[in-house]
Amino acid sequence: MKIQHTNIEVGKYLVSPLTMQLEEGCYRASVSIRTGKGSSTHDRVFRFSRLFDNATAAMSYATEQGLQWIRERTTAPVAAASLG
Repeated sequence: MKIQHTNIEVGKYLVSPLTMQLEEGCYRASVSIRTGKGSSTHDRVFRFSRLFDNATAAMSYATEQGLQWIRERTTAPVAAASLG
């Protein structure tokens, strides 16, 4: 079992995509998204059920899922244009 990870800082978030090689040779992806510091640290961990043929594909998937989660929470809603 081999675990790989790379941290990515995005504003107040620290994204840590992880891959783990399973006994049968395929890879599982997960991602940790951390905010805060010290006793105010909050860590969300998402584990994905999809399996991958290689660590690169699993890492890419976990990274994209983590970044998408952040985008959904930090993108300002677009105001509706005034008609008239």
